[in-house]
Amino acid sequence: MTSVAVVGHNGKRLGRHGLPELRKALADAGVGEPLWHEVPKSKYATKQVARAIKGGAGLVIVWGGDGMVQRCVDAAAGSGVALAIIPAGTANLLASNLGIPKDLDAAVDVALHGISVSLDVGVANGERFAVMAGVGFDARMIDAADGALKDRFGRLAYLWTGMKELRVEPVRMTIKLDGSPWFDGEASALLLGNIGTASGGLEIFPDARSDDGLLEVGVVTASGLRQWAPVLLKAKRGSAASSPHVQVSRAARIVVKLREPAPYEIDGGERAATDRLRVTVEPAAVSVMVPRAPAP
Repeated sequence: MTSVAVVGHNGKRLGRHGLPELRKALADAGVGEPLWHEVPKSKYATKQVARAIKGGAGLVIVWGGDGMVQRCVDAAAGSGVALAIIPAGTANLLASNLGIPKDLDAAVDVALHGISVSLDVGVANGERFAVMAGVGFDARMIDAADGALKDRFGRLAYLWTGMKELRVEPVRMTIKLDGSPWFDGEASALLLGNIGTASGGLEIFPDARSDDGLLEVGVVTASGLRQWAPVLLKAKRGSAASSPHVQVSRAARIVVKLREPAPYEIDGGERAATDRLRVTVEPAAVSVMVPRAPAP
């Protein structure tokens, strides 16, 4: 069997299970002594993945949510080492989009006996992401929900902070796609997607593919609850692009200039404020284990 490593966030749980139950599940599956790396925060995972790869791991099992997975993707991209996700986070967007079950034994089975697929990754200001990056509404929502509020209320924290952030004034930005001007104006949100479905089952980019060498680009100009409500309703139905307050496209190179510095997010993790975002695509950069049979 390929040498297996575990890089796990020791503060995360999958239902009633924690890392000790993962260790037992792996032992029951015949993986008695995996390389084992625990971290208290996802930002420490990058070094541990590098250590696991240097130690000879051919498969790195990631225990945590999208933030943890993003750090591991950033470290493993280009290495040829496969990642397997055990969805022990709040949103688990990448795992959900790939059909990875939210059951410990079933997720371990996918990790050890699934198939490996190659995925594109986006690179935002030098850091890789697998799901989405954004400026504006989603970044402010994530920032406000992060910490004790999310730990206590999970996804409900995003709902609470999201309702508050809908009242925030739009931001002036200019966007170039593959070197050509595309948007210049006030926007309340910019999303760059490698996959289609966001939190709450919103089909932001229903035509997104994570293997086409492109990122989906969406700008929302809605302001206030009266304009945002129909946008969100259309997103739930997979038709956000039909809103007069939404513009969508796709590109391999995106340059965003902001009138004033603002925080941005990648895969649900907030990053420091910036007035410029440079985003590119690395095609087929990371391998991820997925179920052999397509998820229903």
